[in-house]
Amino acid sequence: MQIELNQPGALLAPDGQLVQIGWSRQPLLDCNLEAAQFYPLRQLQRLRIKRWDYYAVFTPRRFFSATIADLGYAGNLFVYVMDLETGELHEEGLVIPFGNGIQLPRNSTEGTSHFKNRTVSLDFLVYATQRRISVFWPAFHDGRGIQAEINLICPPGYESMTIVIPIAKKRFYYNRKINCLPAEGSIQYGDSIEMLNPTTSMGSLDWGRGVWEYQSYWNWASSSGFLPDGRTFGLNFGCGFGDLSKAGENALILENRLHKLEQVKFDYTTGDYMKPWKFCDSDGRLDLTFTPFKERIAKTKLGIIDSEVHQMFGHYNGKAVADNGEVIFLKDLIGFAEGHHARW
Repeated sequence: MQIELNQPGALLAPDGQLVQIGWSRQPLLDCNLEAAQFYPLRQLQRLRIKRWDYYAVFTPRRFFSATIADLGYAGNLFVYVMDLETGELHEEGLVIPFGNGIQLPRNSTEGTSHFKNRTVSLDFLVYATQRRISVFWPAFHDGRGIQAEINLICPPGYESMTIVIPIAKKRFYYNRKINCLPAEGSIQYGDSIEMLNPTTSMGSLDWGRGVWEYQSYWNWASSSGFLPDGRTFGLNFGCGFGDLSKAGENALILENRLHKLEQVKFDYTTGDYMKPWKFCDSDGRLDLTFTPFKERIAKTKLGIIDSEVHQMFGHYNGKAVADNGEVIFLKDLIGFAEGHHARW
């Protein structure tokens, strides 16, 4: 039932409706959000449009993440870092009224995401064969400070999981997730500097644009790593948002090639997220157990914004079947899975 898109074009028609609905291996559609029409007064449209760039990087030592988001009526910036050995986790964020000063590009294939004030500077830059994450936050963790200069290798031929789906009658979601991006550069956290090697460090991008319902819930699972034979392998699963009948974001990523899955079931215990999660799919190609070792709870309660995410870090074990029938056995593949409630 999944529809693969192959034709480039505009995301939205002049009347604000989606031109195409489906999934693709590359971003084909121009994200013309200026054509959105879901309020009678056009000047109110921007207050409900959500845009974000979320980068995540696993190194042998730590997990690092940085986000620039514009929720329409407020911007949201956050950075967090976790020591994979000790489980020490620290996160800081800023809420920016009406997203003032936040710059986000029109499409995921080019441009710069940027914010800078007197205390923090975040820049995400897109080049022909790589993406660069630049973070400077001297006051992070009570003055411990964090600075990151990371290059993610991303040639144009790399396939990514891109979906275009409707949400209710007038809302929509355009999302691109790129897994398995070899990472090089450095992360300085306090007095510690870690040099990233692309043979051991891996990054990913969650790029989202759209108009959501005020009250939303979703699950997301992701991993980017290496198989015992050295090949790169990642996974991306998601559910709980919008109309997924024609396009879902469930896929395996083997050597930067997408292996599309149909429906994937998230089987976990709400309220006790540290219990093992199970993942299986509708075609019998997936049998995975995700065992968490760390829970990140992030809550935002600020006026009309009320968000709570339980992001679990853990290991995937089990098997998955590629498009050509190859059975891939996973052992302690590091990644995360989450449940997210939001009123935004």
